[in-house]
Amino acid sequence: MADVISYREAVAEGIAREMRRDPSVVCLGEDIGEAGGVFKTTAGLFKEFGPERVWDTPISEQAIVGAAMGAAMTGMRPVAEIMFSDFLACCWDYLANEIPKVRYMTGGQVIVPLVVRTANGGGLGFGAQHSQATENWALTVPGLKIAAPATPADVIGMMAAAVRSDDPVVFFEHKGLLASKGVPPPADHVVELGRAAVVREGVDVTLVALASMVPVALKAAELLSGEGIEAEVVDLRCLVPLDVTTVLTSLGRTSRLVTVEENPYQGGWGATLVSVVADEGFTLLDAPVRRVAGECVPLPFADALEERVIPTVDKVVAAVRGLAAY
Repeated sequence: MADVISYREAVAEGIAREMRRDPSVVCLGEDIGEAGGVFKTTAGLFKEFGPERVWDTPISEQAIVGAAMGAAMTGMRPVAEIMFSDFLACCWDYLANEIPKVRYMTGGQVIVPLVVRTANGGGLGFGAQHSQATENWALTVPGLKIAAPATPADVIGMMAAAVRSDDPVVFFEHKGLLASKGVPPPADHVVELGRAAVVREGVDVTLVALASMVPVALKAAELLSGEGIEAEVVDLRCLVPLDVTTVLTSLGRTSRLVTVEENPYQGGWGATLVSVVADEGFTLLDAPVRRVAGECVPLPFADALEERVIPTVDKVVAAVRGLAAY
């Protein structure tokens, strides 16, 4: 395998590894076959596995997720693609009312082992209906696991865990990270869902980030280091299960917390994490908690305006400076 692999290539590689390993894994979605996906995240799958296992679907999110649900309930492990995460709204009944509740309502007799993968997030000027970070939508639904990898290696490792999960997983692939590159992981690489990673060590403040906000937090930490402030950066990786232990352990070292999330401030995952920290780690804190989050407005199309809405390195640096001086 190559010395480096792009995030985009890692998606296809992660799926391919699971398809080779388990013949019950199939893929379905719009333009995922010969076209290789609108973001080229399924390139090569149709050629290797053919139309029996890679299914091009009509433009109907309800049909895609409904078919995946039926397939999962009858012994397959479908990986369904919803082209943009904004379009999860089109199949929300399946995602919120049906899929997460089957195992519970049948007393464990029926499981729904499926992955719904989707291109998520902004920063690319795609406008209000194609740029939202929607992890917080899924977070409101009990029974769904939520994965949002930030690196190519994590894409592959978390895809393996997601496909093998007996519970449904919503797998968010960030559009702004697709071109980013990293070292390809070894052949049997699996990253357990619900295990955060400390991607930079520090002693002054803990920055907790997800997906495209991880590189933003890392850049901010680098700049702050020049000012004598050493930030620890935690890549949450998953929202469900939520690894609070790693966050609290980090807080034990730093005693200050900033969450960095692309989701809108209103109802964002940071609010949930902060409330758990207040419950379980209040005595660890030496300063108020800060949340750097998206503004509560539809995402603008213009670059300059979009940058005002989504968290940036400068916004994170400013929040940490204020906290360090507290």
